[in-house]
Amino acid sequence: MKCVIIDDEPLAVELLQDFVKKVDSLELISSFNNAIDAVSFINQNNVDLIFLDIEMPHFSGIDFINTIEKKPLVIFTTAYSDYAVEGFNLGAVDYLVKPIPFHRFLKAVVRAQQVLQPAVTNQTISENTNTPEIEQDFMFVRAEYENVKLNFADILFIEGLKDYVKIYTTDNKFTLTLISLIKLENLLSSKGFARIHRSYIINIKHVKSIQKNKVLISDKRIPISESYKNTFFEKINL
Repeated sequence: MKCVIIDDEPLAVELLQDFVKKVDSLELISSFNNAIDAVSFINQNNVDLIFLDIEMPHFSGIDFINTIEKKPLVIFTTAYSDYAVEGFNLGAVDYLVKPIPFHRFLKAVVRAQQVLQPAVTNQTISENTNTPEIEQDFMFVRAEYENVKLNFADILFIEGLKDYVKIYTTDNKFTLTLISLIKLENLLSSKGFARIHRSYIINIKHVKSIQKNKVLISDKRIPISESYKNTFFEKINL
């Protein structure tokens, strides 16, 4: 991923530059000490990911996001936790509070890679040094003030609600998060999940029964639309 660092603190920039060097999948193409100078660069170049400070003089990171025409993925890096909700509402991949430990930086990069290239497994995100492989049986999603870990095996089905989705789990709860069904479909299609409707993705292992146009999961009857029916039935060999 081609990335850019925008931060008015020289030490913060140096730390992020050092972190980026340790991750094989990241390519640092530029660094800026203010957001104003970065606007034209971002609009004129192909950038996949921005590490962006929020509190900067004259022109904040929030102002920057609202100004640029191109919208790369953004990981906010800030000394203040007060902006977390606003940052996630702007579609940030993650929100890192300074001082940033490397393991937390790496987790944010993994999350960005999953959004940018869902079919690429987390093993492609590696340090130049020996790093343990990251498990593939869970994902993290943003929910209110925290990042929630969801095990794939515990997910019953996912319901799309315009810009948000509800992820229902086996504990009779749901998690509401800002992400598209398409991104989740790309991430989960190889994990035993299937899209059966424009508004639903299901975990096949939790299907109790299948009717002509519905599946039963827990006590919920979920519709199967004609546009997804053939693909779904082929996937389960019906």
